This record gives sequence, structure tokens and C-alpha cells, in this order.
Amino acid sequence: MINFESEEINYTVKHKTVVKNWIISTIEKRNERVGDLNFVFCNDEFLFNLNKQFLNHEDYTDVITFDYTADNSKQAISGDIYISITRVEENAKTFTKSFENEFHRVMIHGVLHLLGYKDKSDEDKEKMTEAEDECLREFERMNRK
Repeated sequence: MINFESEEINYTVKHKTVVKNWIISTIEKRNERVGDLNFVFCNDEFLFNLNKQFLNHEDYTDVITFDYTADNSKQAISGDIYISITRVEENAKTFTKSFENEFHRVMIHGVLHLLGYKDKSDEDKEKMTEAEDECLREFERMNRK
């Protein structure tokens, strides 16, 4: 089940059904099953505090993913994906993208982490970006229908 929630802000996902179907499709195309996915939309300070408390990082970020899928099992993909709407807005301006494009990129970035994608090395970042781009193209195709 895919849930959308907010902490310390009011944010509503546009086209919820299309977004949910896109996420499910992304997971199933990688031969995995969808478990419980919670997207939590928040502000910069909320996510900064999570980053500091749980990851010992003292910087702002756009997304943090907590993976609850058991290792080496056939359990469904499950986790919490926290997204700073403030950071997404700023990144959209910085990268001259629409808010929606950047928002969807960050959402799928969190999902890809749950699917095993990493982004610490340059090589891993390149693979992650390629996967994000592929997923965003698929979202556009789905959204046109």
C-alpha cells in the first residue's frame, strides 16, 4: 500500500492514482513486489532533524529513505520516504526544472534506493540518474494516457 502524509506542512500530491500506478510499475518492472510505502512530505527543518538524529549528518537534503524490507528475502519493498518540499522547490529553481519534475525525480529516487540503487560513488550516481530519467520518461508516458 502506498500512503502520502505530511509533517509540519500542508502538501497534497497531484494525480495520486497516476503517481501510485507509476511507483507500482517501477517496482514490478524490477521483479519486486510493493509492500507498505509511506511518503512523508515535510519542510527543511523537519528533514534536517531526521538527518541529524538518524544519519548523523548535519546538512540539508531533499530526501531520506528508511528501508524496512528484510535483507535477502522475497518480502515486498517497504519503507518510509521523507521529502522536503522546501528543498524540492529550491532545487527546481536551481536546476531550471518544473516543481513537478523535480518532485517526481525525488520521489522515484527514494523508491530506487529501496530497490537497491546507491548514490555514494560517481559510478553509482550515474546509474541512479539513468534509472531516474528512465522512470520519469515512463511517468510522462503514463500521464499522457
